[in-house]
Amino acid sequence: MTTPNQPTNQQLSRRNFIQGSSVAVAGALAAMQVPRVHAASLEKDPGVKIGLIGCGGRGTGAVLNAVGAAVKSIYPQEGYHTEDVAEGATVKHTNIQVLALADMFEDRLAICHGNLARLGLNVPKNQCFIGFDAYQKLLANPEINYVILATPPHFRPVHLKAAIEAGKNVFMEKPAAVDVPGVKMVMEAGQLAAEKKLGIAAGTQRRHSPNYRETVRRLHDGAIGDIVYAKCYWNGGQIWVVDRMSGWSDMEWQLRNWNYFTWLSGDHIVEQHVHNLDIMNWVIGTHPIKAVAALGGRQSRRGKRHGYVFDHFAVEYEYPNGVTMFSQCRQINRCNDIVGELVVGTKGRSNCASLIEPNTGDKWRYRAKPVDAYEQEHENLIASIRSGHPINEAQSLAESTLTAILGREAAYTGQEITWDQTMQSSTRLGPQDYEFGSYEIPAVPRPGTYRFS
Repeated sequence: MTTPNQPTNQQLSRRNFIQGSSVAVAGALAAMQVPRVHAASLEKDPGVKIGLIGCGGRGTGAVLNAVGAAVKSIYPQEGYHTEDVAEGATVKHTNIQVLALADMFEDRLAICHGNLARLGLNVPKNQCFIGFDAYQKLLANPEINYVILATPPHFRPVHLKAAIEAGKNVFMEKPAAVDVPGVKMVMEAGQLAAEKKLGIAAGTQRRHSPNYRETVRRLHDGAIGDIVYAKCYWNGGQIWVVDRMSGWSDMEWQLRNWNYFTWLSGDHIVEQHVHNLDIMNWVIGTHPIKAVAALGGRQSRRGKRHGYVFDHFAVEYEYPNGVTMFSQCRQINRCNDIVGELVVGTKGRSNCASLIEPNTGDKWRYRAKPVDAYEQEHENLIASIRSGHPINEAQSLAESTLTAILGREAAYTGQEITWDQTMQSSTRLGPQDYEFGSYEIPAVPRPGTYRFS
């Protein structure tokens, strides 16, 4: 794939993690103010004690990122995309412990537990929890002060709210939710976190990447004048899929193959393309007011194993002041692939990541040595908590997630939908009660027939 812009319980004492906090810095821009934190500075205050909720590939990878261990992405035979400990990897931040693990399935937790044990991160077996209520058991541990949320996106709003109510700082993967009620719950949890002086950082790691931060700073300072239009892409190949095994109920299979069910993933415009949409909101400085001329469907992934999600979307967003942004995302093999962003202004253009091309004068390029943004987001969150000014990215992640939901619903319906209309939605995706057994797969959304409510 060509990826031109993608960068490769309470309040505790300072000795244990946090010194008394002052007013929290809300919003995503707080992350931009946190300086580069070197490994040595993370050793000054022991006591980062992690609880991981969601032990799949991204959850395991997030823990390895937090402790500063090299990871490698692998695709095991059963189809899951996962993260493994790279050969010869060691823990960089030895002041970080992993106290508890929670997951829906014992086999997924066991793989994660084994990977962590290889690095000397030995989680007690009595702190490994399985099932729909596993997160509650983990959050009941009073020693945990740093929770990583990496379940399928459907569950993140409830888990975030519960973690904040339990007095935990949170790193949550993107997206924030799969529906509007979930987005609103994330916004409310973010407000509660600010009141409780707790930190929330999100897996929109580009906001923690120095090349993006410096480029966006220059754009906000007027390097290309007023933005006229923009576009962003996540056009790539098909991702992992898990075929149904004998003995699996509807619910178990959907949970294991969650990317292909909108109630669990939000569809790939929400689950994956949210990265690029987040950059657009950040650069433009606000969220869109409507989505128009939306197209999307299933052309390549049409089997039962692919649930009911689309494999391509094309959405035109309108922002305040008449700024138009065109968005594409696709998961189809053997096509032209591109992942990135572009903004055009009255005085030039930029890829938002490392290059600014003014209409007159010399180009500017970001040339500093890159950092691992997946590690940096954890370092920034930990440093902000210790400084007494915890990052709170809940609102920015919620708005970027809602931007993606707006585009999804415009494509599903074939209609123009406004931000205000979207905010009025009360439709909650997924079952009312969580239990293993039958759960019918909804029909594939058909533009012109499907209705958003």
